[in-house]
Amino acid sequence: METLKVDLEKLKRPNWTSEEHANADLVRDFIQHLMNDHDIEYVLKNFDQGSYIQHNRSMPNGVKGVVDYVSKFVKQFPEYTYDVKHMYVDGDYVTIQSHVTTKKKDRGNPQKGFNIIDTWKIKDGRLVEHWDAIQPINGFMRFYSWMVGGKTVNENTLF
Repeated sequence: METLKVDLEKLKRPNWTSEEHANADLVRDFIQHLMNDHDIEYVLKNFDQGSYIQHNRSMPNGVKGVVDYVSKFVKQFPEYTYDVKHMYVDGDYVTIQSHVTTKKKDRGNPQKGFNIIDTWKIKDGRLVEHWDAIQPINGFMRFYSWMVGGKTVNENTLF
């Protein structure tokens, strides 16, 4: 199956500092390997390096918590991908807007999947904190979100 690629050259802005570009590339690498390649071993080896505070209350803290959550999702939806549409960088913060789909045939269809906004805080070249806002687009994704949402597995606030 064709793997969706996150194109940093297309997303980058000329006003980013070298540090901001490095932060954007770090997030791109994380998203590419976890959400599109589903390369769990790579993500654990390269990103599970200390504290990672998760503000999505349905995911446990730590990179391993995100990996476990995504791994279960990928088993259910093996064609799951993140099509990164926009990337914004402000110092230690990187925000992306993505069109997330669970079936290859739905890629590029704005009537299917999820609209997801993710923000990461980066410190010393590591992802240390994550926030997200998830908007299911079609009826099935709204129903799916309702069925699996709501279970709180960490004590962090949304903010």
